[in-house]
Amino acid sequence: MTASTDVPSKRTPLYDLHLELGAKMVPFAGYDMPVNYPAGIMAEHRHTRERASLFDVSHMGQIRLTAKGGGNAADALETLVPGEIRELAPGQMRYTLFTNEAGGILDDLMVTNSGDHLFLVVNAAHKEADAAHLRAHLAERCEIEELTTRALLALQGPAAAEVLGRFAPQCRTMPFMSASFLVLDGMTALVSRSGYTGEDGFEISVAAKDVEPLARRLLAEPEVEPAGLGARDSLRLEAGLCLHGQDIDETTTPIEAGLAWTIGKRRRAEGGFPGAETILRQLREGASRRRVGIRPEERAPARAHTEIRDETGRRIGEVTSGGFGPTVGGPIAMGYVEKEFSAEGTTLRLAVRGREMPARVVRLPFVPTNYYRG
Repeated sequence: MTASTDVPSKRTPLYDLHLELGAKMVPFAGYDMPVNYPAGIMAEHRHTRERASLFDVSHMGQIRLTAKGGGNAADALETLVPGEIRELAPGQMRYTLFTNEAGGILDDLMVTNSGDHLFLVVNAAHKEADAAHLRAHLAERCEIEELTTRALLALQGPAAAEVLGRFAPQCRTMPFMSASFLVLDGMTALVSRSGYTGEDGFEISVAAKDVEPLARRLLAEPEVEPAGLGARDSLRLEAGLCLHGQDIDETTTPIEAGLAWTIGKRRRAEGGFPGAETILRQLREGASRRRVGIRPEERAPARAHTEIRDETGRRIGEVTSGGFGPTVGGPIAMGYVEKEFSAEGTTLRLAVRGREMPARVVRLPFVPTNYYRG
């Protein structure tokens, strides 16, 4: 059952395989998902950093956006996001944001130019709302198809290219943030090279009927082990990556979140996306608060919603993500603070378990990224 309703959780096509592998299953975004396998979160995290791990991300939404009547799907999508979508060549992909009229972030997503259509990957918890958002604004200009018969895998880690290259050699030289249709063990898949871990890696969109055989083939490779949501969360936190609903949401602007880089040069000049007035003003003048990296100076982790205070005890912000960083070897956190406290090295105090714990602002990411640059 889900944590908040009496509606039974959905299952991905790999549910039975997760049980076979001994996964601990938990409700997440309306699905029963593996949080970890018998090796445990720490081992899965380290294995991803050192070799390669396979994640089931089939709960995420996959959407095809196709222009109607000779129109342009990129032009249409740009009315809802601040990213430059028109500039994407076939096979290129981009991280962008759905924004609202106040400049808040409705969701973050990946957009790929697949030639005759755009391919979108959106967060599991918002995929129905995102599809409804697209239909409400773009139905006259685009066909909007939710790809409910497809599954999604993520193969992440420094050995990922070597492993996947045994199935499709051309993936070894795919540029970062690109995608291509490849045949993997006889199965046609849309393979992209990006990732949510800070490591090199691939996402593999494949027909749901093919995903279990493909997952078994990948797991049979000596470098590959399964990993669950727990390691996925600690890896993305070390990489300084935002989790929607936690680090970014409808009340957070891209500028506050440190995501100004998602706003293309042309879009900064032209605007034309929801919340542009607020977002572009903050881009010029700065925002009143900023997302920062935080290193507690003691061993106790500061979890989400921990109050952040200045040296006088005044509340200046709140932690949005926090935990132990296995690669860092200590507790790490991200959160929002008033802008005058956002400089690297600034001393903070965290209200943890009834007492104030010293911490400092640090540069993100906590662990350098290892994306493939060619």
